[in-house]
Amino acid sequence: MAQWLHMSQLIPCLPDDTVNNLYPPPAFPIEVRHFLADWIESQRWDDFVLEKVEMESQARALLEQTISMLQTMAQQNSNVVDRMKLMAISRNMTRFQQQPLQFGVMVRDILRKERVLLSTYQQYPNRESSFLNLQDVDHLVLKVLQLQEVRKQKHQLQEDLNWERQNFEGLRCEREIQKRKNQIQDMEFNVKVLFTKSFELLKECVDCLDQCQTRLISRLKTWRWEQHKATIGHPFDDNLNPLQTCLQELMLIGEPVPELQERLGKLLQVLIQSSLVVEKQPPQVIKTQSKFSTTVRYLLGEKVAPGKPVMLKAQIINEIQARNLAVVPADNVGELINNSAILEHNTATKSTCATFRNMSIKKIKRADRKGSESVTEEKFALLFSAEITITGCDTPYRIQMISLPVVVIVHGSQDNNALATIIWDCAFSEPDRMPFVVPERVPWRMMYSTLNSKFTSEVQTQHGLDHYNQHFLAQKIFDKPDFAEDYSNMMVSWAQFNKEVLPGRPFTFWQWFEGVMELTKKHLKTYWSEGLIFGFIGKQHLHLILKDRPNGTFLLRFSDSEIGGITIAYVSASENGGQKIQNIQPFSKRDLEIRSLGDRIRDISHITHLYPEFPKDEVFKKFYSGNGFHIQSILHRQLGVYSHLGSCSETGTLTLKFGSFGQM
Repeated sequence: MAQWLHMSQLIPCLPDDTVNNLYPPPAFPIEVRHFLADWIESQRWDDFVLEKVEMESQARALLEQTISMLQTMAQQNSNVVDRMKLMAISRNMTRFQQQPLQFGVMVRDILRKERVLLSTYQQYPNRESSFLNLQDVDHLVLKVLQLQEVRKQKHQLQEDLNWERQNFEGLRCEREIQKRKNQIQDMEFNVKVLFTKSFELLKECVDCLDQCQTRLISRLKTWRWEQHKATIGHPFDDNLNPLQTCLQELMLIGEPVPELQERLGKLLQVLIQSSLVVEKQPPQVIKTQSKFSTTVRYLLGEKVAPGKPVMLKAQIINEIQARNLAVVPADNVGELINNSAILEHNTATKSTCATFRNMSIKKIKRADRKGSESVTEEKFALLFSAEITITGCDTPYRIQMISLPVVVIVHGSQDNNALATIIWDCAFSEPDRMPFVVPERVPWRMMYSTLNSKFTSEVQTQHGLDHYNQHFLAQKIFDKPDFAEDYSNMMVSWAQFNKEVLPGRPFTFWQWFEGVMELTKKHLKTYWSEGLIFGFIGKQHLHLILKDRPNGTFLLRFSDSEIGGITIAYVSASENGGQKIQNIQPFSKRDLEIRSLGDRIRDISHITHLYPEFPKDEVFKKFYSGNGFHIQSILHRQLGVYSHLGSCSETGTLTLKFGSFGQM
């Protein structure tokens, strides 16, 4: 009953036509499958074949049991409607008494069709969305099963016809001759009918195949596109198994007739050549002489002809070569080490993959640069290719696929700028673009969305950037004064993102933002996720929200002047009895490795309440360590305030790092 349990959950998602084809009334309505589920699944229906006449008695016994159980259920059912329906079904089943093998084969095929449908859907937890995606594939599967059944009937009838023709020649009785002649004519007519039906079903299958293939290849492109966008933090389901199942189902049709041979051949070629996927992309920033790995998967792996192993080769190509993949790249722009791997089939996972485990780029040939273009702006890709033979196809096919764009560097200092190139490419490229074209300018709203996605995914937090953060980031990249303005539709250029240094600073916008992201990821994740860090805020806004707060009120913000720093802005008394806003010298990654942010906040006695009015010891208590140095009162008496605690030397002497306070 396990199979029927799953089918009963799937049936509400199926169209009525599919259900009626699966359980054809009145021959075998769905009620029979439901009421006799346990018994049906415990019998050996797979043994039945129309040609095995010796199985007829066994089929008749199962038919009689079916009718008897339906009649018993009808008599025991108190619902008059169900009782009448079950009696009608049992009477209709008596039609198979003259051909019990047809009954056995029919039930066999119903169970097979159920298994096909379930295998297609089992990859998807959401049944309804699965149905919307895979309905065409299911329809194709059922059409092919119908086609196979008609072909079997045609083959059996043709054999019977051949036998009748052979025996006809030896007849002498005129009456018997005429009788056999009529039988032969009827059989010839039925063969023609089955041939016509077979051809029509084949045409329907090919039409359905075309439609399925178009949609599935489109979904495969979507998968690749989502994989591309995952670089900037977009959600991505990397499970290829459902797509593999669907693509393999598309190769069900066999024995093509000449009229459809050309069309089927073209469809098959597209399918075979579209099924190579870079499942695990190489790093998008690759340092020469460094090892890296990548995995390429062939979704039609189970259809590969056995024999000689399929060797997949990789080569590095430039942007120009990526735009002309119809021609095998002749010019070698880079030397790859360990650039070949065998496509191996894993029976446990049912996947066919080639894994390049210790690949490296020995050297790279760069194109002539234009103007101020940097080497970290040049994009390459890995091209994977092989020659493959599919079972049932005489002609081998060349298959190939390129990786996402990569930037090749020679020194770690280039990593940040190379990553900027990749971020811009992944964020702002269009689907089905010409490799690797991206716009030079994009609206700020797109830029901000990218920064937010990248920040939350890199830090691994649900707490994203708010509208205050967005406004400050826009002011920083556009070098605008601190006033309210809608920057959404202002265009930000690649140069503003990572070519031109920020005014008065020795670094670009991306270098500064990436430094903040790295600091938060490694040292401030929990503080940020719990909303304890205000983050990106301009001086004017800072003064606006703190000006009326009591002395000792503070907030945490990212440094505007240093890469990868966080500072404390707080309210203190001024010399004339008023108030002023001060900023502690920013804490860097190294500072926070020496002493955590929570302990540093505890050490500064004159900051008391986190904005707007949360006592700091209540908010940050869980971040305090048990080994406080208890020196804040001494520092307060002798120096007034301090910025950083230093490290302890090997001799045990505590080295203190002091910083000045002021309008930073």
